[in-house]
Amino acid sequence: MVVAGDFRKGTTFDLDGTVYTVVDFQHVKPGKGAAFVRTKLKNIVTGQTLDKTFNPTDKYPKAVIERKDMQYLYRDDNICYFMDMETFDQIPLDYEICEDALKYMTENMTAYIQFYKGKAFSVEPPNFVELKIVECEPAVAGDTAKTAMKPATLETGIVVSVPLFVNNGDTIRVDSRTGLYMERV
Repeated sequence: MVVAGDFRKGTTFDLDGTVYTVVDFQHVKPGKGAAFVRTKLKNIVTGQTLDKTFNPTDKYPKAVIERKDMQYLYRDDNICYFMDMETFDQIPLDYEICEDALKYMTENMTAYIQFYKGKAFSVEPPNFVELKIVECEPAVAGDTAKTAMKPATLETGIVVSVPLFVNNGDTIRVDSRTGLYMERV
């Protein structure tokens, strides 16, 4: 059990059958009345945020989130297959769970999958990924009046802005958290 007075950033707990993580908290001791804890919570499954106040003595069941490194194998229609790197077990996940992560992943890349009570609810790609450019306009000499960036389609289908010197077939490093070009590899 976790006591509301002990909430810290990153604390996960079960509230009415839904698992939340504490994004922000503030212990408030008004001049009049009882103290309370003001929090900003994030639903770990849906990503929705919620502002809620708690009595500091309220107790809630602690939620244990398990995080595993797993290798992305392949996608078959609406099912994506991942392999546990330790036990070599393969698990199928619905495409909706891994849709955002697959924008930055190719087969055989390692992903971070989060589980709650044995059920996967989130897939995160590595922070930095190296992907090949499959389509990109050629640079026009002297075309630096604009921002000196051009769109490029990567092998996963995502489009990112790249500098003018980058060409078709180049491999680039992309930050998967922001979707921004980092460097040419």
